Amino acid sequence: MMPILLETTISCPYCNHKMNIKMSETSIHFIHECNNCKKILRPLEGSCCIFCSYGNTTCPSSQKILEG
Repeated sequence: MMPILLETTISCPYCNHKMNIKMSETSIHFIHECNNCKKILRPLEGSCCIFCSYGNTTCPSSQKILEG
């Protein structure tokens, strides 16, 4: 069984700024403000959260589902 990763780097789709973020195992993030351009990031259609849409690691809930 693989350990659940709790850190991800999200890339802003507007300015490509990279942000390292610690994820929670108990909550899902639906919005995040880019630290650089201040645009609000929202999940893409079909994604559960901003981490699954813009992160280099999916959210803990998705990791658990994929682990099966």
